[in-house]
Parts: sequence; C-alpha cells; structure tokens
Amino acid sequence: MNRDKSLPLTETTYYVLLALLEPAHGYIIMQKVEELSNYQVKIAAGTLYGAIENLLKQKFIQSVKSDDARRKVYVITEKGKEVLQLDFERMNFMIDITRSLIKF
Repeated sequence: MNRDKSLPLTETTYYVLLALLEPAHGYIIMQKVEELSNYQVKIAAGTLYGAIENLLKQKFIQSVKSDDARRKVYVITEKGKEVLQLDFERMNFMIDITRSLIKF
C-alpha cells in the first residue's frame, strides 16, 4: 500500500471530515465530532478553526453558501473523501495485521 503524504490523519481531522459528510458550521461540527467519537473527542473553537484552515488549504473541505451570513458552512470535497477512505483502509490494515499476530 503506497501511503498518501497526507496520512495519517489526526483523530480530530478524521472526525471533522466525517462530520462534514453533510454541510455544517463550526458549532455543529464540534457537536458532531463529540457524538461520532462517543464523547471521547472534544474540540475547542480555536482547535477547530485551525483544523478548518488546514483542511481548506489542502482542499479536503470547501465552504458552501449559507442562509445565515453570520455563519460559514463547510462540506467535505471529493479529495477529502478520498483521503478519508485511504486513512480508513490504513487503519483497517493495522487492525487486521494486529489481529492476526495477537489472535484477538
């Protein structure tokens, strides 16, 4: 498996990308990340906006039109979906190889 230079994603980035499979603004993203992680990952606003800035630069997410001019809404891009899929496959490979060696 050839590794993409964007991998591995951080846990926070992984959950943000998952949260943005549907368009959302910052507060909703923070809530979705908590729910998706079973309340194990909590993101502060500063951390989230730093992650959003990075994801925008990498073209993993994009902003979309919002009905509320006060809120910026984001959604995952096709490139973001591809990197999410690659990281999912990478983690599954690690789980499979670990299972085969440890016999869980």
